[in-house]
Amino acid sequence: MSELKKHVKKVVLAYSGGLDTSAIVPWLKDNYDCEVIAFVADVGQGAEDLAGVEEKAINSGASSCYVVDLKEQFVNEVIYPTMKAGAVYEGQYLLGTSMARPIIARAQVELALKLGADALCHGCTGKGNDQVRFEGAFAALAPQLKVIAPWREWEFNSRQSLLNYLAEKKVPTTATATKIYSRDANLFHISHEGGELENPWNEPSDQVWMWTNSPEQAPDKAEYLQLSFEKGELKAIDGQVVSGVAAIEQLNKVGSIHGVGRIDIVENRLVGMKSRGCYETPGGTIIVAALRALESLVYDRTSLKYREEVGLEFAQLVYDGRWFTPLKDALFAASNSLAEQLTGDIVVKLYKGQVTVAKRRSPNSLY
Repeated sequence: MSELKKHVKKVVLAYSGGLDTSAIVPWLKDNYDCEVIAFVADVGQGAEDLAGVEEKAINSGASSCYVVDLKEQFVNEVIYPTMKAGAVYEGQYLLGTSMARPIIARAQVELALKLGADALCHGCTGKGNDQVRFEGAFAALAPQLKVIAPWREWEFNSRQSLLNYLAEKKVPTTATATKIYSRDANLFHISHEGGELENPWNEPSDQVWMWTNSPEQAPDKAEYLQLSFEKGELKAIDGQVVSGVAAIEQLNKVGSIHGVGRIDIVENRLVGMKSRGCYETPGGTIIVAALRALESLVYDRTSLKYREEVGLEFAQLVYDGRWFTPLKDALFAASNSLAEQLTGDIVVKLYKGQVTVAKRRSPNSLY
């Protein structure tokens, strides 16, 4: 064991209960001889994903497991401000995975500092965006803490090698060697990669999509919703005041029924490669469509142009994991200033995968 590794005594691991993080717990104990504390962020991924996660962590060798509810923070501090700023990455991606990372990383750092840990650990691979997002946040919030990234250190190179290691360590797991898709879910969206999506000439099969009906399966009758905004934030649906979390849950449900929010894109990753992903963001798609309609009513031409510039810059910032930066604060200030006028009602029509605007009104209308 190297001198550097000897200095790690207590590490807080971002834990999901999946194959990778289940293997990371015993690997940390083997290679760093340290106490491992599991940290689980509840960002609305669902009860199924969180079921039994504490028991799994302990059975993997963690000394304790903390499940932290971050849903309200996720919506109010990240999702709503990001939509208000008009941030859409490369014209289509509503940044569902990217937006969750700063909230998760901040809570992980807060727990590590509270418990007197001297290291942080994540299970991100060496080819993805998330390693940069997590480590950028760690560096901004707690640069004194060591960061351990097992996928850049260990010898494992396949699911089977991880399964063999868990079997050797007698760590129970429900994972198998065959995993067709890689998915990430939270309150705002679910993403899908892998399987037939590795070939961009393949159309996604029905097995890819998990939340939304296809347009062909969607009802033959349109549904109308009235969304009421105050200063760019959704406050009521059909006249009923609703919290941010409840609003997104409600719109996800109704949007999924009508097949709203599916995209299939090839994006440019931060780390320099292209990646194909399918995303389902039904509630977010509805809110963004309504916000754009309200903007068209209340923003003058130069203000709208500037909001579009802010949106492009903000989307890149969120995607790249530069949340805890002075630039984010500056873009927030610009977006919030513009959104002072962004109050009014929008009626949207949901039909066969589409969101169209049927009605719009605002006390600040320039029409």
